[in-house]
Amino acid sequence: MFKVGITGGIGTGKSTVCRIFTAFGIPCYDADTRAKWLTENHPGIREALLQHFGPEVFAGGILNRPFLAAAAFKDASKTELLNSITHPPLREDFSEWTNVQVQLGAPYVLKEAALLYEAGSYKELDTMIVVTAPLEMRVKRVLKRDTQRTEQQVLDIINRQWPDEKKIAMANHIITNDEQSLLIPQVIALHQEFIKAALL
Repeated sequence: MFKVGITGGIGTGKSTVCRIFTAFGIPCYDADTRAKWLTENHPGIREALLQHFGPEVFAGGILNRPFLAAAAFKDASKTELLNSITHPPLREDFSEWTNVQVQLGAPYVLKEAALLYEAGSYKELDTMIVVTAPLEMRVKRVLKRDTQRTEQQVLDIINRQWPDEKKIAMANHIITNDEQSLLIPQVIALHQEFIKAALL
């Protein structure tokens, strides 16, 4: 199965791009959403979070997301620790999902995640798309979507992620989502390219 990674920093519009791909019948694995589900439900992840972040991480038996986010993003070592806990089960989950898509006859699959490069999971994919957008636009998008966040919290998250320049240097394909460049033609061109590559 030909596997395409799609990444970009918070607020770049990865999910919007993925929705266009899915309109062409391409299945997309939303790694960030699955990671949230696994964080709540995977016993190994739950045990490791309790061990490293303390009982407050599951206040009343329910994942305390604001506490975990504050604890994980306050310094790089804590972010790395959280990633090391959640990413191995996520890789296994993606592998199982991909096997299902093979059986369903998908020509190729997408894996969408903010941290494909940071986590190193891009190495397991055949090609990489990076979605980019201007910083100010990204911040505005996130604040509009996540009304509970402050501008400083958004900037903190952005600063924990790799800068666009570093991702672009490693990317096979770039999609510009700056509300001036048309998205659909960019996706169509890549979709046609991936269909051909998947047949090789």
